[in-house]
Amino acid sequence: MSTIRNPVGPQPTKVYWRRRVMVLLGLLAVVVVVLLIVFRPGSGSASPNPTETPEPSETAVETEPAGDPAAEGAADAEGAEDAVAYEPVEPTIPETEAAVEGGTDCKESNVAVTARTDQVDYAAGVQPQLTLAIENTGSKPCVIDAGTAAQVFTIKSGEEQYWTSTDCAEGAVSTEITLEPGKTVVSGAPIVWDRTRSAPDTCDGEREAVPAGGAAYWLTVSVDGIEDSQGTQFLLY
Repeated sequence: MSTIRNPVGPQPTKVYWRRRVMVLLGLLAVVVVVLLIVFRPGSGSASPNPTETPEPSETAVETEPAGDPAAEGAADAEGAEDAVAYEPVEPTIPETEAAVEGGTDCKESNVAVTARTDQVDYAAGVQPQLTLAIENTGSKPCVIDAGTAAQVFTIKSGEEQYWTSTDCAEGAVSTEITLEPGKTVVSGAPIVWDRTRSAPDTCDGEREAVPAGGAAYWLTVSVDGIEDSQGTQFLLY
């Protein structure tokens, strides 16, 4: 009968003992591995101390929340509409702005004077409204008398003069201003021409109406002796 101590078989007894020793060593190795897995050296049941999370510094840069894309798009569209609808208003000639002391007088070489009418064609009975613009085309400020006393509006047809603003002017004043480079000023309230001939001796009487029916007229203007080099044409019907 085969037992652990007395194995029975065709092989010698020492062979069986050697095999049993190898099996036992293998089992022992398995047990050791299992114990190492279950009970790792240096491990404990207590959880390690949690790592403290550093609080944000007071000097940290704050990230602004992202805006709503739809809202930003609407704001951009609104801004675009405002930009399209906005039209800059031309400045009018100031009545009380004092000229800079010691400033250089404006000249024809650095100032452009332009005559303006509110329309090009005037139907029967419609009276033209006349204004002017002054622009400093130079590189330095200059002083000019832009008051009504220094303004002269003249209307001609061909070589014949029909009307001038100085024939019956009342309450004209002088107003010296400093015109900055690139700046344009325009006259304030327009002069309304009643479509009649003017003369110094007809201020209180009835005046003769000028020809109409498509007649062409030229408006020229001068300010402080500086004349409009081109003038502007309009038609009366």
